[in-house]
Amino acid sequence: MKEINVQNIKISNQSPITVIAGPCQIENREHAYRIAAELLDICRDLNMNLIFKSSFDKANRSSIYGRRGVGLNFGLNILNEIKTRLGVPVLTDIHEKDHAQLAKVYEIDVIQIPAFLCRQTDLLIAAGESGLAINVKKGQFLAPHDMKNVAEKISSTGNERIMLCERGYTHGYNNLVVDMRSLPIMARTEYPIVYDATHSVQQPGGLGASSGGDRGMVPYLARAAVATGCLAAVFIECHDDPDLAPSDGPNMIKMSDMPKLLKDLKSIDELVKSQCE
Repeated sequence: MKEINVQNIKISNQSPITVIAGPCQIENREHAYRIAAELLDICRDLNMNLIFKSSFDKANRSSIYGRRGVGLNFGLNILNEIKTRLGVPVLTDIHEKDHAQLAKVYEIDVIQIPAFLCRQTDLLIAAGESGLAINVKKGQFLAPHDMKNVAEKISSTGNERIMLCERGYTHGYNNLVVDMRSLPIMARTEYPIVYDATHSVQQPGGLGASSGGDRGMVPYLARAAVATGCLAAVFIECHDDPDLAPSDGPNMIKMSDMPKLLKDLKSIDELVKSQCE
């Protein structure tokens, strides 16, 4: 199994799960910092590793009227400040080739390739050439065994710091399903596997001008994914008041629910992986 390091965190499918969590998009400096600090406290109490995530730009919105975020340089600056002040690794999406090197300038730890862009060869190569750790979301249209080709595009640069992420598969209009077989199938690549528990319950465009979702399903799917025993990390978007969030509110977890959810996932992960030793 391949292992990657993000700061002092060792990430592999055999290691204790890492938590990748934060609000969908950066709303402002104070809000992002407050959520990151609270998540860090929760994870420290549970002895779990945290990578804080948030996006400077949500480039793929249902409607032209959707709020996209604070912008490239301002958002990267906020993430760098959170990393420096809290000592926590940070992750954010990139959408264009130039974003990869700029993320490196701002000392972002992990860059994320959005699902709809997972086959964009030039973007994947630019991400690989940055030398940063990369989390690639599996496209809603892609079979899990096809992710080996995605990983090969990145690794062709010599960068093997790759994570592959399941986030649901399109099933009819405005609906996603998760085939848990995709997790062990992608794990055959030996790269660390991530499960995105919140985008998996998203209903793309389900509200007409924005996406819907069912956050009540997140704990069930997250527990099922961790129970496969082949996860390196679990990805959960969260917010202090999801119903007022500018994007992805219906599928984000309330911050007040995060301690119990993460405690449950840690217990399942420890049990399953202890049986696989």
